[in-house]
Amino acid sequence: MIDRTLAPEFGQVENIELLKAKPLILGNGLKIFSIEGGEQDLVRIEFIFENVNYDSSKSLQAYATNSMLNDGTSELTSSEIADKVDYYGAFLQTDYTNDQSGVTLYSLNKHLSSTLPIVKAIITDSIFPQIELETLIRNQKQKLSVNLEKNDFLSRKIFNNVLFGNSLYGYDTRAEDYDRLTQDQLKKYFNLAYHAGNCTVIISGKVTDTALKLIDELFGSEWNGSADAAPNSFDFTHGAGVEHYIEKGDALQSAIRLGKVAINRSHADFPGMQVLNTILGGYFGSRLMANIREDKGYTYGIGSALVSMKNAGYFFIASEVGADVCGSALDEIYKEINILKQDAVSAEELSLVRNYMLGSMLGSLENAMSHADKFKNIYFSGLGYDYYQNYISTVRTINSEDLLGLANKYFNTDAFETVIVGKK
Repeated sequence: MIDRTLAPEFGQVENIELLKAKPLILGNGLKIFSIEGGEQDLVRIEFIFENVNYDSSKSLQAYATNSMLNDGTSELTSSEIADKVDYYGAFLQTDYTNDQSGVTLYSLNKHLSSTLPIVKAIITDSIFPQIELETLIRNQKQKLSVNLEKNDFLSRKIFNNVLFGNSLYGYDTRAEDYDRLTQDQLKKYFNLAYHAGNCTVIISGKVTDTALKLIDELFGSEWNGSADAAPNSFDFTHGAGVEHYIEKGDALQSAIRLGKVAINRSHADFPGMQVLNTILGGYFGSRLMANIREDKGYTYGIGSALVSMKNAGYFFIASEVGADVCGSALDEIYKEINILKQDAVSAEELSLVRNYMLGSMLGSLENAMSHADKFKNIYFSGLGYDYYQNYISTVRTINSEDLLGLANKYFNTDAFETVIVGKK
């Protein structure tokens, strides 16, 4: 019988087993990866397309094309698409990031023969109705107008532009960019990007042979696109490490965002930098939270992150603080960074962070779909499953000297871009 008066024995996570993706290539070159697991008769099928042909004069074409995929085909209106998906208890969504665009279907296996043809229709036969485009433009301009009044949104927008200029990752979207969208532009981009040669399918959940056969029948042939599509690539000039201040005289809070272009997941130092970032501001018990929220009371929340994208990465610290303590908050942020560069992290704190990071990763692997998410992280970064073995090993074995070296290598605060929106 369990003695409830005794705490359970503590044990560090030793190893994490991932469900491996099984590859399959169809006759037309369409790449499929399946991650099988779970007892529920449910699958998630993701059709992921690389964004292509980036042009700053048409900066929103990839986003708008993806957003309007559900808005009508030659045979189905937007409401008919929604009604059909709802009828079968399925869920269909579009997803857009700077690097990829996608369409995701959640469906019971028994209904795939009815739900997958809907997906085929929207990724092969979307027509981008003019009235729907006008609605998108109107709504997004209104949304942008509202968001520009928010200090946090504006600071993030300026920060990305300062780091990456008018490239794919930093373009400063304005209302007139939406006005430049045309139906013809979206149709041309659709033909360039949405085809088998530019698509990766990831199916996870209770994957059956019947489901794979159906995908082959629907998407394995007669789905070809333009050869004119060019992978997105770009150059940007690093900032000079200066302060960018947007004053708002009536602000009660100031949004702070600071950081610099950094490494992405493909770099050998990335796992170690994730440990360092967690100590600084990557979880609720971080040093920035302990100092600026708990001790000083300058903010409700502050955090830092190391962001990995396909062609670049960046590190940032962000918070909204009382306008009257903005300068003091910045001083404390730099103080915590300098401490990491000068003083070794204690064994007790490092042990706590190790356990948090390994526990968080283990807790994030609750089903086959979350294993698929881990696969996407490495696949679209050009990495293999050994990345996670290295990540776990780094978290378990990194020491305070390693962290000192990383802090001094990457936390050059003279190169930090600092954006303040509000008052200081």
